[in-house]
Amino acid sequence: MKELKCPNCGSVFSVDEADYAAIVSQVKNTEFQQELERRVAELHEKQQAELENKELKAKQDYEQRLGAKVVELSKKDAEIARLTEQVSSAVQAERLKFNQELAEKDTEINKLKAQAEQQEQMVQVAVLQEQNKAKDDIQAKDAVIAELRSQMAAEKNAALQREQSQKDHYEQELRQKQELVDYYKDLKARLSTKMVGETLETHCSAEFNRLRPMFPNAYFEKDNDASGGSKGDFIFRDYEDGFEYISIMFEMKNEMDETATKHHNEDFLKKLDADRNAKGCEFAVLVSLLEPDSELYNGGIVDMSHRYPKMYVIRPQFFIPLITLLVQTSKKSVQLQMDLALAQQQSYDVTTFESRLDDFKGTFLRHYQLSNDKCNKAIEQIDKTIDQLQKVKASLLGADNNMRLANKDLEDLTIKKLTRGLPTMKKKFDEAREASTGGDEAAQAPDHNLF
Repeated sequence: MKELKCPNCGSVFSVDEADYAAIVSQVKNTEFQQELERRVAELHEKQQAELENKELKAKQDYEQRLGAKVVELSKKDAEIARLTEQVSSAVQAERLKFNQELAEKDTEINKLKAQAEQQEQMVQVAVLQEQNKAKDDIQAKDAVIAELRSQMAAEKNAALQREQSQKDHYEQELRQKQELVDYYKDLKARLSTKMVGETLETHCSAEFNRLRPMFPNAYFEKDNDASGGSKGDFIFRDYEDGFEYISIMFEMKNEMDETATKHHNEDFLKKLDADRNAKGCEFAVLVSLLEPDSELYNGGIVDMSHRYPKMYVIRPQFFIPLITLLVQTSKKSVQLQMDLALAQQQSYDVTTFESRLDDFKGTFLRHYQLSNDKCNKAIEQIDKTIDQLQKVKASLLGADNNMRLANKDLEDLTIKKLTRGLPTMKKKFDEAREASTGGDEAAQAPDHNLF
């Protein structure tokens, strides 16, 4: 807004750019033309009066006109000077105000830039801290995993060594048991005759109960659970400190158990294996009197692991020796089995730990990406704000340049430029100068600026 002072009443009023331009245009055109016409008319009237009263009041009128013209021109020049000073003061005040606003905008822009740079640095520092923290966590987890794997490898090697040592020991015991088996072979004829006269199940149960003190923690009972569709004859389980280290499913078959389709021991192995798996037993043993003339089964304990894992076929006289052999063999590996169960649990723990670590990595990366996206959006908003302020600054600079050009145009406005190429107007001004100052002075008088 511009402030102008009325030359007549002295009141100050504000005008906007459009009104100011209108006033300047009015000063340049309408008022100037009216003033020019008024002055021409006055000169014409005064010249007529001079002609009519030339002889009587030539000197008096001339002096009066000259004095009036001088006074009028002085007043006009004073008014022009005052208006010029007011316009210059208004322009200077507006320019100072504009420069002040521009300086404030520059200060605000610099402040926003500093804040944006500071925020960007803080974001970068926070991101680097999170990255370093995540790397440290991952390295720590990797170190723990490596240590656990090293411990597992060491324990596995120790277990293998113990297993080899126990295997050598078991082979020695097996040789000793084979000697015992050979001894029992000599009793075959006598024992077979006795077993034919009683059921095989009753005989095996009586033999085990007779030697029950050898197995104080053992479980040996009839398999009465047929919920799976079939069942075995006996289940044997033994424990060490509450840990089950051996379990055996027994099936008894004597000569009276033959059917039209099943005459051989191998005919019953599939069902025995199914019963063993259904009841969760480790070993499966078929105690059989079938195929009495077979040298294979009459020779001692027959290993059928090539058909079904950990399965044996024996004659009744080897019932107790086989239980004793398997118990002693398994008891030697109790610690190994415990270590194996512990290793399996540790392996499960490591696998679960790695899975949880992978989940943590995925969650962290997802949260980090979301945080990074929000930071990028904030930076984009700051950049847009800076661009908008730069546009406002450019607009203000453009307005200042236009004001400077308008002021220059106003200062360069002269009567000489206005009458250039207009001979009629130039002639009237020349006549006015001659009438006011005389012919000699008019020739030397300079052009007067309007502003």
